Order: sequence, then C-alpha cells, then structure tokens
Amino acid sequence: MLFREIPGLSSIKKTLIHSVQSNHVAHAQLFHGPVGSGNLALAWAYATYINCEDKQSDDACGRCASCAKMRKLVHPDFYHIFPTATTKKVKEAESDAYLPLWREFTAEQPYGALPNWLEHVGVEGNKQGNISAEEARKIIQKLSLKAFEAEYKILLIWQPEMLNQSSANALLKILEEPPAKTLFLLVCNDANKLLTTILSRTQRVSVPQFSDEDITSYLAEKAHVESSRAKQIAYLSEGNLNKALALSKNQGQGKHQWFANWMRMAYKPDVAALVKLADEFDAFSKEDQKGMMEYGLNIFRDLLMWKSGAESLVRLEGDELTFVQNFSKAVNLRALELISGEFSQTHYYLERNARAKILHLDLSLLIAKLFKQK
Repeated sequence: MLFREIPGLSSIKKTLIHSVQSNHVAHAQLFHGPVGSGNLALAWAYATYINCEDKQSDDACGRCASCAKMRKLVHPDFYHIFPTATTKKVKEAESDAYLPLWREFTAEQPYGALPNWLEHVGVEGNKQGNISAEEARKIIQKLSLKAFEAEYKILLIWQPEMLNQSSANALLKILEEPPAKTLFLLVCNDANKLLTTILSRTQRVSVPQFSDEDITSYLAEKAHVESSRAKQIAYLSEGNLNKALALSKNQGQGKHQWFANWMRMAYKPDVAALVKLADEFDAFSKEDQKGMMEYGLNIFRDLLMWKSGAESLVRLEGDELTFVQNFSKAVNLRALELISGEFSQTHYYLERNARAKILHLDLSLLIAKLFKQK
C-alpha cells in the first residue's frame, strides 16, 4: 500500500511523511478513525514508507525489494496482530495461522471492517474475534530478535479494542519498555474501548471519514462506477468507503428486507412470526447479530431525524427511504427514542454472549408494545 493509492487525507499523509524525514517517528502510534475510514491503509502505507529503500519526497518508491515485500505483506520485519477465532479449517486462534487469509483480505478490502474479516475467514455461530494474551506474549518474543533487513521492526495491531484484559496488560509491558528500533502501529475504530494506560503511551493519529469527493473519485477510478451513481453512493455512504464499495456491488439489500419484515411483524403484531424470526436471528453468526442491531440503530436514527423535520439529513434511497417515510407516520417520537435505546442495550448483551434468541424475542415484544404507544 502506498500513500498515493489512498484517496484524500493529504494533510495526514504529509504529517506522517514529515515525521520520517525529520527523524521524529514515535515508537507507538494509534491510528483511530470510524469504520470504513483509511486508518488501516494509512498505517500500512506509513510502514511501507518507513522501510522503503528509496524514499521519495511524497511517497515510498514502490519499486524496491522492501516495497515489493510490504505490498504482499511478506516483509520479515513487519508483524501483524488481528482478531481471530477458531474455524472449521483453522484450529489455532492465532494471527500467524491466518496470515495467508489476512493477506487476501487486505488486498481485497483494505477499508474493510471486523465483520468483513470474520466472514472472510469463515467464523460461524457465536464466536467473536479476539486477541489473546498468548498472542501478545508470542509477539513480544519475536520483537526481542534483531531486525532481518529493515532499520525498524514494525508491529501493526488491527482492532486493538479486541484485546482482553490479560492481552492488553501483556502488550502494555512492551509499550512501556520497547526494544530498540521497534515501532507499534495500533489501528482502531473506537479508542474509548482501549485501556487508558495504552492510550497514554501512544501518539494519536486521528483519521477522519472520507469526503464525498474522495469516495466519488475512488469509485469512478477503482471500482469503475458510473460518475452520477458514484456521487449518489458517496452521499449515501456518509464517508464510509467500506459501505460505499458494498453499495456499489448492491450488497446489504437482504439485510434491509429482513429488518423491514421484522418491524412489520412487530407493528401488527404477529407473535408467531416474531418467534420464527427469533429462531432465524439465533442462527446468524455473532457478528451478523450485532450488525443487525447496528443497522437498526442507524435506521431509527434516520427515523428520528425524519420525524423531527430534518429530512435533508437522511441519507437513504429506495426501499430504505420508503420504510423511513412510512414508519415515521405510524410511530411517535418518544417510542422511536426508547426503541433506539433497546437496540443499543441488546447489542451490549450480544457482545457478552447472552442467548440471541431470547434477546431478539424480548426486543421484538418490547418494540411491538412501544409501536402502539400514543
């Protein structure tokens, strides 16, 4: 990954390049930005620039042996930690076991999110990705060795929010006393979930959402989307390039249809249908269950804006927009606020492995009750 391959974000790129040129590279940096931002791509491009054997004024050369290895993620001094879980094919929940799949994923989806990654590797059922303490201890052993080729050994940790207490404490020790010429690049979406002791030992690089113009040009050039449609998708994606790419491939429609049917059954209410939907929800993967709650929160946020007279702020089209328009007439503002809170609470319990079927049915009955409030 090179800086010039990432759309926009010119000021951040210049700052990162200048830190290398002026020899002011912090040993631990936190690239934090919302889902679908360029935080992973920027950290990857930054590591490529640091290790480049023929640095240019504005980017890595892209031609030297180091750049070639960094592009394929096979550089011996570039290490990775990311959330894993056991699957039918991979029985070891460690990053090393998933490296071939990680290389595929980052090549195909450098702006992808955690659910995309877990789907890519085939995680099923109630399993959630996490980073174990054993993983952190093994990487400490690797970093204690001398660099093979480059000046710096670089460890990239993607989604450090998935560190549990033990693994976070193990990582904290090496952040406090890092080996010489070792860099840590942490790439996260929610810095609030990290230990304050880790935050205090990192230099923060705030990565904003992409602009509509950046997404439009990227879709037109890289995804070969027609210009007018690219502008429309950019508007709908709200700065999330991962979402924009999914929209360009017409993905996500199935999620809306399932969600809209669920809400209609709750509005009737049809208890038998809601029980059946709870069984279906229980069969979803854990990430898909949480994703449905997040989707619901977004839809009800748009319902609240539409109901409050802020229609211009609602970035939806097609069936989703029709759903918001129709439901905004049928449900009062207070009920929408309470339902949003229930979605958030259900997401919280799903993260803590509560039984999905019971949670979903309970949520459905609460929604049905709130829909009837006058």
